Amino acid sequence: MADITYIRLRQEFVYLALVLDAFSRKVVGWALDRSLTARLPLLALERAITLRQPSPGLVHHSDRGIQYCSEQYTGLLHIHGILPSMSRPGNPYDNAFCESFIKTLKREEIYANKYHYIDELNAHLEEFIEQYYNRLRLHSALGYKTPEELEAACAPPTAWVEPSVSFPRHGEIYRSWKRRRGRPRKASGEPVQPGSPAHPIDESPVGYSLTGWTPPEPVSASPTESHTARDRTE
Repeated sequence: MADITYIRLRQEFVYLALVLDAFSRKVVGWALDRSLTARLPLLALERAITLRQPSPGLVHHSDRGIQYCSEQYTGLLHIHGILPSMSRPGNPYDNAFCESFIKTLKREEIYANKYHYIDELNAHLEEFIEQYYNRLRLHSALGYKTPEELEAACAPPTAWVEPSVSFPRHGEIYRSWKRRRGRPRKASGEPVQPGSPAHPIDESPVGYSLTGWTPPEPVSASPTESHTARDRTE
């Protein structure tokens, strides 16, 4: 999300453009200048892109200022695959995150000090944004975490975890995806029978339904076995 605000110095007005991450409320790009041309928000956007390296498909939201509608600004968005979005006419609430940051900035930094020159203001803005707001200031909307704390907590794990399949009934891993294929063997090299204690897979029928299972036919009821027994008697 992006916006522009003005700041009054002793003898002039200067303008601050900023780019805010809507997820973590972190200020990822900003620029200060005496001019309101499109160059001002372009500097803030370029700073944000360099810092974050966004993937194509990112949504960029701003108000309907002429700077954000300019050919240079929209062209830079297009180059990086960023989708432009703008507030509805006369509706500042669509860009409330940036408006909230500007209120915090002016109440806690600008109005609490007197600045005479733009260089002095620029140095204090960098300290306020980079050292205080992004790293130390707690946000109730973030569960009373700082923007950097929230991003660190939501960052994907760097270590790759080996996938596996487990069943709570057994209380241990049932079969690993890297287990060697084939039936396990004894030290002598002979295959282990599924019913032997050395077989690593629990195939016990306890806890499973036997519906549809037909017991084996008794040996005495088999015509083949009867005929064989009679031939032997004769």
